[in-house]
Amino acid sequence: MTTYESMLAAYSQKSGGTATKNAEQEVCQKIALAGLHRGGFFDHAAFYGGTCLRIIHGLPRFSEDMDFSLTEKRDDIHLENYFDAIRTEFHIAGFDVTITKKEKKAFGKVESAFLKENTEAYDIKFQTKKTIKVKIELDTDPPLKFKTEQKLLMQPYSFMVRCFTLPDLYAGKMHALAYRAWQRRIKGRDWFDFEWYVRNGVSLDFGHLQERIKTFSGKDVSLDEFMTQLRKKISDTNIDQVKQDVIPYIDPSHLDALDIWSNDYFLQLVDMMKMA
Repeated sequence: MTTYESMLAAYSQKSGGTATKNAEQEVCQKIALAGLHRGGFFDHAAFYGGTCLRIIHGLPRFSEDMDFSLTEKRDDIHLENYFDAIRTEFHIAGFDVTITKKEKKAFGKVESAFLKENTEAYDIKFQTKKTIKVKIELDTDPPLKFKTEQKLLMQPYSFMVRCFTLPDLYAGKMHALAYRAWQRRIKGRDWFDFEWYVRNGVSLDFGHLQERIKTFSGKDVSLDEFMTQLRKKISDTNIDQVKQDVIPYIDPSHLDALDIWSNDYFLQLVDMMKMA
């Protein structure tokens, strides 16, 4: 049994059946993280976003893309520098992969909503019975004022991943939820994650949130202004569309948890938010 097959078998055992494409994709994500670690990537960069929250902190939903940020602004660190390490790790796990650049102009309106010009984006693909693809992105000119920590992963081997701390992960998520300019689709996964942060009593790093807002809009936003924007976004959003987006990423046994979701429910979650 290859490393990949062994890792995938663990998902099958948990679900009591065949591992889903979501599980295959997550195994791919963990192997990519292992390759980036072997290549020394985390000496200069940190993991953040929904996939970080899923893999490192056990968020109960699957996540598609892998987001990374340099820990300081510089122009000599690029994802291409670590492709050999990623390919080697997948070869050890039993697969050959292709890594292709994803041009910003090729993104749909939803995908490109928050993708800056200086963000590097690539697709990692490999073939099982179906094509498995994971998009990885690196912000080479990131909003700063965030903290990181080293977190342990034990598959495909034991290694440390530099990650944003939970308050700063929370800040990134709330920036997306409140300000992301979706066109025809709402990313319900942002809302699922927001609920998770509130439920787990995580404090939001508002200083980093301010930095993110300023980087994208050029505006200095006060806490009161942010909360007003957040409440407006929640009040104006179609919650049925929020639910429909997140359903494919959560276990069917947990779908009843969405029954309580409403505009009023999320407005009450806003009142329960904690600030760092």
